[in-house]
Amino acid sequence: MSRGRKRQPVGTSASMESNIPRRRARLRPVDILDLAFVQPVRNCVGGVCGCQHQPQKERLEYDYTYDETTQGKPQEMPRLRDRGEYYVDSYNEEPWGIKFGTTEESGIWMNSGDQAGTIMAALVWLLMIYSAVTVTSLTVTEGIPPILGMIYTMLCFMALASHAKTSLTDPGSVPRAAVPQETQRQTSNSHSMCGQCQTFKPPASHHCRICNRCVSRMDHHCPWMNNCVGAGNLKHFLLFLIYTWTCAAYSLTLFGWNYFFCADEDCTFHVIVVHLVRVMTVLCVGAFLFTSSMLMNVCYGLMTGIGTIDRLKKKATNTMSHSDEEPILLIDVFGIAGYHTWPFPVDPVFDDYDRVMGFSNPQRLIREQQFLDQKKPSIADLEPSPTVELPNCVADFLPI
Repeated sequence: MSRGRKRQPVGTSASMESNIPRRRARLRPVDILDLAFVQPVRNCVGGVCGCQHQPQKERLEYDYTYDETTQGKPQEMPRLRDRGEYYVDSYNEEPWGIKFGTTEESGIWMNSGDQAGTIMAALVWLLMIYSAVTVTSLTVTEGIPPILGMIYTMLCFMALASHAKTSLTDPGSVPRAAVPQETQRQTSNSHSMCGQCQTFKPPASHHCRICNRCVSRMDHHCPWMNNCVGAGNLKHFLLFLIYTWTCAAYSLTLFGWNYFFCADEDCTFHVIVVHLVRVMTVLCVGAFLFTSSMLMNVCYGLMTGIGTIDRLKKKATNTMSHSDEEPILLIDVFGIAGYHTWPFPVDPVFDDYDRVMGFSNPQRLIREQQFLDQKKPSIADLEPSPTVELPNCVADFLPI
């Protein structure tokens, strides 16, 4: 068969097939929309932010909850991935205890040792709920259309969800068993150690005296969040700023339009609601100015790769011109799970977790080596060292 000839179906020939009328395949409206709009936008955004993740690609994942006794057959090992191909490490290394705190033994991350931060975080919820009640009162008294009140309530809900996710998410704490990455070991002969945690200290990480943990790519400790802002919860913090800024700008625009451009009797607010609106206007002006400055601060950190703490240190020593940090990619903030997950406060999926956090985990390295050797993973628990001496797993990976 020649290379340019197509394979024919059994029982037909080229002459017979030429007499058969052909029907063009009809494209569904969804397919037309995907080809005309979704794919170009996805390619454009992917080229700008460097997001080349393909969700339809095969997920290389090992099910650690697979029970061979009930299934009756052993689980197949995942195939070796190609260069540049992602795989999913679904092993759960988090503690199972229902305990609030910031230690490695705490199952739920929450900073409960800072009373001032707890009060400020609760104040954020109180003010956001107050603004939602005020706008709802305007809707009930027919001061504004119901659709406008629904939009503001949804924005408040997303802001509070992002706030809760920022407060209750591990910002990127460095475990006591952390070791340098292979690239760090090859390019550096020495590594920083934290004098408080007695562990490896990744680049751009800092020790928080309030959380009492070293945090990877720590930007600052935010009292309004009652938590540090680091590599693990930067997405949620940024979403909170965006939604809060949008709420403030939306309400100010709504009140300004009603005050300056609407002279009908239908635009007159109820007497009781007027006082609520006046207080809310003052709060929205303060929130708008504060979130605007914080958004510029976060955007500057993303574009320069220098966090707030590092920037203050460099300004104090007049070494800003000697900075060699690289900009932070958007996939290192929002992950590669898909663009539809960016506006929602869900945990991001990083393409290289160790690279984003700045450290490796001996247990993960052992699992990956077992997969490369096509062996069934059997992980021995690595207990953290209770003394000031370095754990053996850390000492083995550090250079002599």
